[in-house]
Amino acid sequence: MGLLKLCNIDKSFGERKILDSMSIEICQGDIIGVMGRSGSGKTTLLNIIGLLDRFDEGEYFFDNQRIDVKSEKIMSNMRRDNIGFVIQNYALINEKNVFYNISVPLLCRGVDKKNIKREVESIAEKVGILELLKKSPYELSGGESQRVSIARALIRNPSIILADEPTGALDEKTENEILMLFKELNNQGTTILFVTHNQEVAKNCKILYELKDGKLKLVR
Repeated sequence: MGLLKLCNIDKSFGERKILDSMSIEICQGDIIGVMGRSGSGKTTLLNIIGLLDRFDEGEYFFDNQRIDVKSEKIMSNMRRDNIGFVIQNYALINEKNVFYNISVPLLCRGVDKKNIKREVESIAEKVGILELLKKSPYELSGGESQRVSIARALIRNPSIILADEPTGALDEKTENEILMLFKELNNQGTTILFVTHNQEVAKNCKILYELKDGKLKLVR
């Protein structure tokens, strides 16, 4: 079932064309990888899919509905309700504990404290960090920090998770643990898009693209 589709996307920065009539379709339950050299436009593509950035030309469809990317309100609501982000440097709030960091998306939506507690504990157990909820981010290992980041992305039950080099700061053992977690989440129905240059991450993707010269080439 089609979840998200970009059609003939153009994106330039000044005279430099980053994406050139690029198209991609993501189906519910996919686990997709996008590879490419540094500077090829992988993060730009991720930001467009995540509605963090606008494109110059083209169309964006979500659940077969065309999204008006000229409206900041529509883009913001779409991000809030449908998209989870996992990034390499975790983006945790060091002054707050793990519980608070995971709960931020729910706090932004005005969810009451009782439901926040239930939801945070449930998702923390799912990703294996229930015992860490009272700790501060600076007390965590890289793998634990990334699990917190994943829990924060999952707390809203997003339609898709966008992961930008999610294992880039991890050692090999921890990388494998995080990839296994992503695989388990995908087996449970979570749609995941990785942007990466890491071959190990790519091996875990059912569909793999290479971004080159502004276009996506299907690798497998």
